[in-house]
Amino acid sequence: MVSKGNRERFFLGVACALAGGALWGFSGACSQYLFANYDIEASFITAARMLGSGALFLMLLLATRRERLFAMLRDRVSLRQLIVFGVFGLFACQFSYIASIGCTNAGTATVLQSLGTVWVMLSVCALAKKPPRAGEIIGLVFALVATFLIATQGDPSSLSLPAAGLAWGIANSLAVAIYIMYPKRLMFVWGTLPTTGVGMVIGGIGAGLVWAAPAAWGDAATVPSLDAMGWLVLAAIAVLGTFAAFTLYLHGVALVGPVTGSLLGAMEPVSATVFAALWLGTSFTGYDWVGFLLMVSMILLVSVAGGKENSQEAAASPEMQGPGGPVSTGRIHGLLQQTGGTEKGRLE
Repeated sequence: MVSKGNRERFFLGVACALAGGALWGFSGACSQYLFANYDIEASFITAARMLGSGALFLMLLLATRRERLFAMLRDRVSLRQLIVFGVFGLFACQFSYIASIGCTNAGTATVLQSLGTVWVMLSVCALAKKPPRAGEIIGLVFALVATFLIATQGDPSSLSLPAAGLAWGIANSLAVAIYIMYPKRLMFVWGTLPTTGVGMVIGGIGAGLVWAAPAAWGDAATVPSLDAMGWLVLAAIAVLGTFAAFTLYLHGVALVGPVTGSLLGAMEPVSATVFAALWLGTSFTGYDWVGFLLMVSMILLVSVAGGKENSQEAAASPEMQGPGGPVSTGRIHGLLQQTGGTEKGRLE
């Protein structure tokens, strides 16, 4: 019999994970709002988002995990890996995602981002030299059909999305795969929260350099002319859509477990689409909605298929228990649960 305390803990975890996913979707809609109403560059949004949230993460780490933070920064191997993760993982993921929103909309960009799950699945199967399971194959078909419907609106002779939007979306999904797969050692040794926090700062510095790069050719970096609403939305992206979203989702995963957490992470594309439609008035066709539904179904199928193996292996491998909870050794889900898909991870 499940105790009342355990039930309350589980429901609190569900609420936190759903809130985190919803806030990630909200951040995408905020970026779309900025592009629609101001002359602003993706590099500026990325730098503001990553540096702002990175500063908050550092304050949290200094208050709660000071010794671990300093030990991680003193380790030269980890520091090199953090630089790679921050630049080619977090920065590349954030910048390409925001650029994709600028060319399309928050809902479409977030759904295209979900293709990262497919690249991870194919990579892990290739490395393990094992074919995907039935559920994973069905999920792959769903993802391909969803991308086809969104990009062509059912007409293979035309491309309904801007070519740049589709290109940025695919680039974003590849960056997501790197972001998910590369920091496995860092997250096991140091935990997801320290790895993500420091990576966010490093990636933010990289984003700032990209934004300021025109100065090297004699052109001044452009600071957008924002009114109070514009600065408020930009702050919301950093504080709510990044820092709070990560913190809530990671706490939720710590309470409900990685399998349930990954399933709840499907809230992100749903949230981005709903915010874009209701807040920003973005119109979606029937093909779009079918594509969105198929992509969310793909996330659920791959999570469930990987979660079964992951549960068995975690139970059989007690030595893989990390400081923040069980560390996955399942194939696809084992990699996905450490970041929960696009922007998620194990709490510690």
